[in-house]
Amino acid sequence: MDIDFVNMHGAGNDYIYIDLMKNKYDVDFSRLATYIADRHFGVGGDGLVLIMKGSKADYRMRMFNLDGSEAEMCGNAIRCVAKYLFDYGYKEGDEVDIETLAGIKKLKVLELDGEGKVKKVRVNMGRPTLEGEKIPINIDGAPVVDVEILGYQGTAVSMGNPHIVFFVDEISDKMVLQDGPEIEKHKLFPKKTNVEFVKVLDKQNLEMRVWERGSGETLACGTGACATGVAAVLNGLTERKVNVHALGGILTVEWDENSGEVFLSGPAEEVFKGVYYYNL
Repeated sequence: MDIDFVNMHGAGNDYIYIDLMKNKYDVDFSRLATYIADRHFGVGGDGLVLIMKGSKADYRMRMFNLDGSEAEMCGNAIRCVAKYLFDYGYKEGDEVDIETLAGIKKLKVLELDGEGKVKKVRVNMGRPTLEGEKIPINIDGAPVVDVEILGYQGTAVSMGNPHIVFFVDEISDKMVLQDGPEIEKHKLFPKKTNVEFVKVLDKQNLEMRVWERGSGETLACGTGACATGVAAVLNGLTERKVNVHALGGILTVEWDENSGEVFLSGPAEEVFKGVYYYNL
């Protein structure tokens, strides 16, 4: 079976995108994700994203991690979905609503490139979830700001998916690559968790590396950047608007004091398109 795809990334967080409004594919997308996103034997990416017509909004996004598990939300991926909808003529204007497993997200185009293609997008990520049982983490109360795991002190936040954020003096490979996967599957997290290690640069800037649930280390994580910004405010470390410096680029996060909503702004770029031959 030939499957048309587009590869796009937001700050280096890259996914394989399939347009199910244009083509109908009768496949197990969870299984497909493990093959098409493989960087050695497939196309390569942090996972698979499906672009679809929605039932509660005009459009819908489904996303699968490298291990085939379906995730609730991805802040970088949804900006790229918005770019696709505008660039490929599905949507006009500069705003679009997209349905996800974490609810309907409202997106706005902030910047176009010289060819009129979408370059930068802002997404309203909604209000963070801070109650322990809803994150979920097996700790009662809200906010959950003093979680000790493997000697680290963390803050738990959900941005539609669970995160644990650790503020450290310096970020090391050991933290991310060795401790990250252990923390991801820690017994405190009934649905596992994404793990962020963060260094405070100043009141407006944070450095972040992330171990993503089901995918491993990625160059950026949109929900992770948002959780990091929220955790920094809860711990009195930064202002409510910060630049999060990930390995793949800079994401801007603002936690609005009046509405309680978190806004994520950053790049969305198309890299290439092609056809994947799926014969399993």
